[in-house]
Amino acid sequence: MNKLYLGGIIFTALMLVLTYLSVGGTKGGLNDDIVNILAVTGAIALVIITVFVVIKYVRQMQVDSASGELVDENWDGIGEYKNSVPTGWAVMFLLTMVWGMWYFTIGYPVNAYSQIGEYNEDVAAHNAKFEVKYKDITGDKLVEMGESVFLAECKVCHGLSADGIDGKAANLNIRMDEASVKAVIENGSNNKLLGFEMPMPDRNGLMNANSGYVPITDAEIDTVSAYVANGFSGEGADIFAGTCTMCHGEDGRGIDGMAPNIRNFDIALVNNVLTHGKKGIIGAMPKFDRLNDKQKEAVGAYIVNISK
Repeated sequence: MNKLYLGGIIFTALMLVLTYLSVGGTKGGLNDDIVNILAVTGAIALVIITVFVVIKYVRQMQVDSASGELVDENWDGIGEYKNSVPTGWAVMFLLTMVWGMWYFTIGYPVNAYSQIGEYNEDVAAHNAKFEVKYKDITGDKLVEMGESVFLAECKVCHGLSADGIDGKAANLNIRMDEASVKAVIENGSNNKLLGFEMPMPDRNGLMNANSGYVPITDAEIDTVSAYVANGFSGEGADIFAGTCTMCHGEDGRGIDGMAPNIRNFDIALVNNVLTHGKKGIIGAMPKFDRLNDKQKEAVGAYIVNISK
């Protein structure tokens, strides 16, 4: 047997043994895991194909001589032969396409193990147990749960004391500050707190459900913004009564299906922000799909408890 072929066979056998040991010899081994099995199969195929392709062309360089018709073009005196694609290349190309279609339709990941799928199943199972275990939790226990969730998910932006970290995020110790109220009056709100958006008014106008846009001056915007931000105290009660009560109610606690509570936080409002996200004067807050319904309710109870 030619030394070149013998060396290739020995090298191939050695690489195959090392490939198997690298997976099969580790903790867990192949363990009937299709991902590992496919990885080893692919590695074996690569080793065999690579070694024997190299042997083939090294052998050709040793004994073969070029022949055939050259194309008209050449590059620095170097030309190409008008030879057909090697049969082996064509076969391997077709086999690769067949394997690719099998891999994406029958093999992996459509019909096989998926870490993402397993994670989603585990999360769903955990959430189901969580909902059953804590479905009736109320009062101080609910607030305690909300504090834990807040510290895990919300403190990075809102801070440990929920003060917003110097404007990085909203200060949750108060319902709305003056700048936020003014921004909503002037620009409308795209927070889907009630399943719809508050329209963006025309310049110096507020949305009124019955009569359209009600004119309001810049000075009146400043006054009513301060009035709402100061806990509905001071000047601005008459402006609020004439422009805002139609949707937000006389006390600012909102009207179901019309507008949210702007006097103080409530659990439903916080829940909707966590569900839909929020865009405000500071920026955009993402929605928190990873929290289940009870966790969102708990965060709402916590924020209601700490806010004024």
